[in-house]
Amino acid sequence: MTRVAAIDCGTNSIRLLVADADPATGELTDLDRRMTIVRLGQDVDRTGRLAPEALERTFAACKEYAEVIKAHGARHTRFVATSASRDAENRDEFVRGVVDILGVEPEVITGDQEAEFSFAGATRELAGRGGRYLVVDIGGGSTEFVVGEDHAGAARSVDIGCVRLTERHVRHDPLTLGEITAIRADIAAALDLAEETVPLTEDRTLVGLAGSVTTVGGIALGLDAYDSAAIHHSRITAERVGEVAAMLLSSTHEERAAIPVMHPGRVDVITAGALILHEVMRRTGASEVVASEHDILDGIAWSVA
Repeated sequence: MTRVAAIDCGTNSIRLLVADADPATGELTDLDRRMTIVRLGQDVDRTGRLAPEALERTFAACKEYAEVIKAHGARHTRFVATSASRDAENRDEFVRGVVDILGVEPEVITGDQEAEFSFAGATRELAGRGGRYLVVDIGGGSTEFVVGEDHAGAARSVDIGCVRLTERHVRHDPLTLGEITAIRADIAAALDLAEETVPLTEDRTLVGLAGSVTTVGGIALGLDAYDSAAIHHSRITAERVGEVAAMLLSSTHEERAAIPVMHPGRVDVITAGALILHEVMRRTGASEVVASEHDILDGIAWSVA
């Protein structure tokens, strides 16, 4: 057993996993798994810089996580930063702050590396069953596509995410037809780019990752509260995803906030996230999506172990 800590800092959230990893059995035993909405990517698409208040929120979460890691006695820590910090002019300020708090340097990984970690985390439990997978990780600033069987094959990262598309296009609540059309056009263009590298229409199991997918899954299942165990590996039909997306498109901020499974930090961006998932399913022709609670964070933990 190796006790490891993995941190995934994305555009919308920062997450921590402290776990005992047993490479011999392929088991990862969670000791602490938590998520904080920090919106590090606030206005990055518009300004090209990380906002001071976004950095402040992120550093506060890092201080909390440092205490958790110390309390559990993790031997190794890996901090991976994704889309927002890749795009920002002042990412050195972000790196210095993380090093001061956690003592480890955040690795600002490429979209292809992000896809590799996502695939490993999402499919390790499924590996060995002869499956062929298309893993789609819908983040705040980017979405990763990766195909493979026991290991990742072709991968592509494209710049569509629930935060990026919301900040770029949404000015009304509920969204106007023009805003919906603009978001769908961006998604279609990004899918065209992804398809240059990743075969999207081959017969594979579609596995969806990250908060947009699991939130849509929780809504589709009609849960009274967010339940990771119930959502993990649930199968949501394309028809049901379409129904949930349509409901979110016509809802107000207050109505979305009242949904039992909705995290407060996702209320304003879930509509764009649901649209991405729906359009991905339309393009791939997938009849259902397997929602996975295990994702890039688990892949990072395995890379440490």
